[in-house]
Amino acid sequence: MLDSGTSYPHHGLYFVTSDRWDLEVLGGLLLSDIAELFVATYCVKMRGGCYRFQAQYLRRIRVPQLSSINNRDQGALRRAFRDRDRPAASAMARRLYRVDGSEPRR
Repeated sequence: MLDSGTSYPHHGLYFVTSDRWDLEVLGGLLLSDIAELFVATYCVKMRGGCYRFQAQYLRRIRVPQLSSINNRDQGALRRAFRDRDRPAASAMARRLYRVDGSEPRR
């Protein structure tokens, strides 16, 4: 969920802020299976298969520099975030992280 700053995170909810990132673009990256892979590398999987997300694990997620993501790809991540389209966000993230064998578009 993207909040305009009117809510207060409470009991196990985390908030992300940035002066550089469009938060919907960042949200698209964080929605991806790549972000989940970062967290899964560090955290405990609880009963039922859920990961125990903690702030220190979320801080370990590495994202590409915003300047390395062209406007078209930023738009695709933004749309994926707005639509909660995890497969689209994941496909874009895999390409941006260069884990699908392709080169990012310039």
